[in-house]
Amino acid sequence: MQRAFLRLISALALTWVCSSPAPVVAQTPAEDHAANIGMILHMHRMRAFHDVDTGIQSTPPVIGQNTTDEDPTGTISTFQPGGNTHTAGNPFFQNLGTNGRTCFTCHQPATGWGVSAQSVQDRFNASSGADPIFRLVDGATCPTDDVSSLDKKSQAYSLLLSKGLIRIGLPIPAGAEFKVSVISDPYNCSTNPATGLISPTNATSGIVSIYRRPLPSTNLGFLDPEDPTNVTGIMWDGREPSLESQANDATMGHAQANTPLSDAQQQEIVNFETGLFTAQNFDNAAKNLHADGATGGPVDLQGQLADFFPGINDPFSPTFNPNVFNLYQAWSNLPGKGGINVDRESVARGETVFNTTKINITGVGGLNDMTGFCGTCHDDPNVGNHSKKLPLNIGIADANPPALDVSELPLFMLCGVVVTDPGKALISGKCADVGKFKGPILRGLAARAPYFHNGSAATLMGVVNFYDQRFSIGFTDQQKQDLVNFLNTL
Repeated sequence: MQRAFLRLISALALTWVCSSPAPVVAQTPAEDHAANIGMILHMHRMRAFHDVDTGIQSTPPVIGQNTTDEDPTGTISTFQPGGNTHTAGNPFFQNLGTNGRTCFTCHQPATGWGVSAQSVQDRFNASSGADPIFRLVDGATCPTDDVSSLDKKSQAYSLLLSKGLIRIGLPIPAGAEFKVSVISDPYNCSTNPATGLISPTNATSGIVSIYRRPLPSTNLGFLDPEDPTNVTGIMWDGREPSLESQANDATMGHAQANTPLSDAQQQEIVNFETGLFTAQNFDNAAKNLHADGATGGPVDLQGQLADFFPGINDPFSPTFNPNVFNLYQAWSNLPGKGGINVDRESVARGETVFNTTKINITGVGGLNDMTGFCGTCHDDPNVGNHSKKLPLNIGIADANPPALDVSELPLFMLCGVVVTDPGKALISGKCADVGKFKGPILRGLAARAPYFHNGSAATLMGVVNFYDQRFSIGFTDQQKQDLVNFLNTL
């Protein structure tokens, strides 16, 4: 580990000029933590490009045991079985870096403990672009962006505003099976030696700038059980070995902290995150999601944790059950017709579509061709997470994925393919991992549009259309709408 760290320092020193002391980088038990070390060092080098805004994160004094916020289709709720959280003494909410950010900057309850594009736009308008989420290091399309006026800020933070995307700068792994060529770089970040690759053609070292959505920091008990060797995937590319490591690396990188979190601070952040259970609680059409026998909402979701274990519904096991969700079975045959029952029966039909539609899964890196279901990749009962590690390439990072908008993203060639994001390959260095990502937990979807790692689907209908076209499913218009109505209730 120490030798890998020193090799990386030597490589990065050739291309970066540091205007401040190098951070103290914590060592972690990861097999190869070079990607995170490189990301943190890059973010600290980017202090050479100074923020014009220095305000700190505004935070409520208490996060209640039960919180409810409006979202585009109803209300989303968070339940903390351990009771209220007082934010002043909790490191999740403390300013432990150098740029005014906290974990709460990108993880708030109204957006399912992530961000939505609309929430970012609202914060930009309310603060004239001074809110701590707007920082050059990763909120801008590149740290070199001009933010000297409101119009220029709007342009600099365009991907964050339109798609909720944060820039992630990762080094090409030492000894990678590939070289990286930049095909298109609309933000001149990967092609600028001061911020990116040593060479934009056939590069073997330097930083690749990619743009990803922050994953929610709730319902994480379904990712990180007590045995850390059973982690089912943290971060889109799976690069973090534990939630403790993720908390530290985010603080060192996104908040540009000078010193690592203490073990106690890491544990307190993880305890808070794994004590959050978030789900849609009310739908504008179907109304109360735990009425008439339904079991939507965060309290019932929390009850699922007692039975969870990694591989609980392994899709490659003879005991796999594709009927992953049973939240709304009671709504499948309600007495009476018309009124609210029409909407509730649509939700129940959508749940059935999710559970029973057969999908001809072909050309997916990480899976053999097979006949599967939505639950093949979202198998955790009533949660919709991978219940075991399963990084997949379903084509979302392709240059022209069906039904998705990737027009504003850069393009890279490696291993003979063109992608907007190399995915797990930037961690493993292997061609087989190009375009592979983990799937997110499906709860709280309505609050955190847009969707996929790159925000390429503006709506859940866009998500459904992608799958329908990518796998030639043949959904009817009614099935699509029912499925969207169901997903909105999660």
